Amino acid sequence: MPSGALLRSKFSAPRHGSMGFTPKKRSRRHRGKVKAFPKDDPTKPIHLTAFIGFKAGMTHIVREVDKPGSKVNKKEVVEAVTILETPPMVIVGIVGYIDTPRGPRQFKTVWAEHLSEDCRRRFYKNWHTSKKKAFQKHAKKWQDEDGRKSIESDLNKMKKYCSKIRVIAHTQVLLTDRSLLSLLISTASRGED
Repeated sequence: MPSGALLRSKFSAPRHGSMGFTPKKRSRRHRGKVKAFPKDDPTKPIHLTAFIGFKAGMTHIVREVDKPGSKVNKKEVVEAVTILETPPMVIVGIVGYIDTPRGPRQFKTVWAEHLSEDCRRRFYKNWHTSKKKAFQKHAKKWQDEDGRKSIESDLNKMKKYCSKIRVIAHTQVLLTDRSLLSLLISTASRGED
């Protein structure tokens, strides 16, 4: 093999795939993470800014294009769409943040009285071998009078000092409709008659 052949290999075999998707490697986390929340607008009412959904499948739609100047303007096109399933989320706690010169700092956290098993098992690496004691001491706080007073004082301090209050929520994956996925698969495999 001549030495010059290695330098010209790009013409016979251009690179495969876009450089925009490099480095190609396995994701560190299974589900996505909100890396930046939008700036809070004090004029708007209090609302949640993020909601988690699960990809249930894909299908296609026919829509009319509204793009003046384009060749396909006012014409119908077929486009692929993703179907997302968003089961209801459960709020299990709230966190208050105070502003510091180095950014927001967590001030207080208050957890709900009852946390479902689905929520508690997410705090363990291996639920089967664990003692399943997560949040038991916190649940006792809600039972006695002193614990309730400390929780109420935490909430009052959060109202007084915190500039941001965020909620801790967990999804209910078991409420996702598994039949929807099988319906999409059977429809796609059968095709149009």
